[in-house]
Amino acid sequence: MSLAKTLKTLLAIAFLAIMLSLAPAMSANAQTIQMDRVEQRSLQENDEFKQLINASYAAWNTHDPEQLSKFYAKDADLVFYDALPLQYKGWTDYKAGIQSHLFNKMPKFQLAANDDVQVNRRDNLAWKTFTWHLSAQLNDGTPIESDGRQTDIWEHRNGQWLIIHEHISAPVSL
Repeated sequence: MSLAKTLKTLLAIAFLAIMLSLAPAMSANAQTIQMDRVEQRSLQENDEFKQLINASYAAWNTHDPEQLSKFYAKDADLVFYDALPLQYKGWTDYKAGIQSHLFNKMPKFQLAANDDVQVNRRDNLAWKTFTWHLSAQLNDGTPIESDGRQTDIWEHRNGQWLIIHEHISAPVSL
């Protein structure tokens, strides 16, 4: 074998050895870049859902169920758990219930989500958990200050996220 061929072979082997030794680091870098992209997408989704929650709470604060309707799926068999009564079946029932049990009894009603939103997403479904604070006043002037927790399940339908289940609760002293 000529000297030139021997040098080419040795260079090829050295190059291959270097590439093989760098492969784990390159793979780790690729995984880190992929993880960074996933985390960035997750943060963007969290921000998107926080904006949706804040927008829905702004609609709650209008005292107008029509303003809320754009955030809820209208399927008749969906279940929504609220403070009063125990549950609502479908958006039509929920809409009537919040009007009679909340808005008609509270001329002052200010709901605010806290900054502890947790979002989990799988394909076209997302569930969010967070806590909230309510400042309200009953028709007789009695003030209400209350903290609670909420879990919403959202489904992506026709290009928009809609609440398909909501569960609202508050701590109870026993």
